[in-house]
Amino acid sequence: MKISIITVVYNNAATIEHTIQSVLSQDYHAVEHVVVDGASTDGTLDIIHRYRDQLGIVISEKDKGMYDAMNKGICSATGDIIGILNSDDFFYDHQVLSKVAAAFKSDAQLQATIGDIIFVKNDNTTPLRHYNAQKWRPTKFAWGYMPPHPSFFCKKELFHQYGYYKTDYKIGADYELLIRFLLVHKVRYKYLPIITTKMRMGGKSTQHFKSIFTINKEIKRGLQENNISANYLKIYSKYFFKPFEFIFNKGK
Repeated sequence: MKISIITVVYNNAATIEHTIQSVLSQDYHAVEHVVVDGASTDGTLDIIHRYRDQLGIVISEKDKGMYDAMNKGICSATGDIIGILNSDDFFYDHQVLSKVAAAFKSDAQLQATIGDIIFVKNDNTTPLRHYNAQKWRPTKFAWGYMPPHPSFFCKKELFHQYGYYKTDYKIGADYELLIRFLLVHKVRYKYLPIITTKMRMGGKSTQHFKSIFTINKEIKRGLQENNISANYLKIYSKYFFKPFEFIFNKGK
């Protein structure tokens, strides 16, 4: 069972090497790393080419944004399972993909898995928040909660069946896609009690208050486009609970 890891990058020379090394260090070897570069000009491509013989597929060309690049990577991938690893992120340990593969191998009907992630400071080690998906359920989409997207692995065939990331979203296409897969089409998924990914703070959906407004606007849109009842009162209510979540999960 081959796992294709999709990494999209544009002008991120500071962290792309760590991301590539994170994939190369996995103890599961049936892995294809697909790197989709948006024609970087800051030295990112030099780093990618340094590892070219160890990468599966490399695409470097202008794109229409992050989600367009993700779709290119998925369409080009030859693996049975698809996972997304952003160019700011890295796997939690060397065994992540072997544990994901074992879950799919043990259940032929399984279509997707979710797990936990940790947000870290730029020093790559200091934990800021543990995003635990154990108690997450698809009904929570309407309240603005999704499972951590970096922890999501699924069979490639799902994209052919149910569609790809919508490229006219700015930062919420992953939310909409997970609604479509897990809630509307009721894809058979399993929670794995593992941390899959360390995610550096500062991504598009965690940058500033303008991003908070944009992501919640797109959450509401994604729900409505999938015929799920949505309103801002429910979506924004999650911010009341976030301080408590931070207190109880910090450092876990």
